[in-house]
Amino acid sequence: MTPPDTGPALSLTAGHAHLWWAVPERLTDRDALARYRLALTDEERRKTDRFRFARDRQLCLIARVLVRTTLSRYDRVQASQWRFQANRYGRPAIETPASSLRFNLSHTSGLVVCLVCRNRKVGVDVEPLSRTGEWLDLASRFFSASEAAALRQVNATDRPRRFLEYWTLKEAYIKARGMGLAIPLSDFSFHLPPRHPDDVRIRFAPALDDNPARWQFGVCQLGEHHLVATAVEADASAPVTITPHEAVGPLL
Repeated sequence: MTPPDTGPALSLTAGHAHLWWAVPERLTDRDALARYRLALTDEERRKTDRFRFARDRQLCLIARVLVRTTLSRYDRVQASQWRFQANRYGRPAIETPASSLRFNLSHTSGLVVCLVCRNRKVGVDVEPLSRTGEWLDLASRFFSASEAAALRQVNATDRPRRFLEYWTLKEAYIKARGMGLAIPLSDFSFHLPPRHPDDVRIRFAPALDDNPARWQFGVCQLGEHHLVATAVEADASAPVTITPHEAVGPLL
């Protein structure tokens, strides 16, 4: 792979967003990991080192470097030169240098994903398909009444995946809004087709000031073990094309 700092900039036009993903367990070269650490700020290194277990430090490191590498694929900026600022809800965005790029990051055991576009709000969430839980109880506590009712109608075999489709979509939306759990998960409802959620629709409670036509949602399986949901600010008459890209080889 051509290092992002030296290769030609990739094009990212108005009607497109790119979903970059990396498997941390495949990025284990000691020299490369040392370069990744050097690309971080002192504060980022301190936050990475706070994790007790090596696998969690590795996941955090790869996540931070994937963001920097991804941004540098589109703007000719050294990966180490990006600076980020979190808003009052903790959502990071580019502080310097000035850029029209917008991004969102999510990671879980075994996978890191970064969704990037220009001049659009975006959100992404990833969850392992192996995740377990009391799905109906969690839905009753956190989902809207219509979502909880719909989940009860799903047969027990399919219920875990359907729950995760709802969950990742809801996470992607609140991350795109930049407000996290300051937005109650019960204040908006997703409608998913019976089998393949390729026509995802959203409905908002009156208390939540938003327009369903403002958003485009998607949910898909990435690899064998993970589910990824995306939320992109879009015009309903001009859908945004989301293209996945695996970040393979040295990131820097």
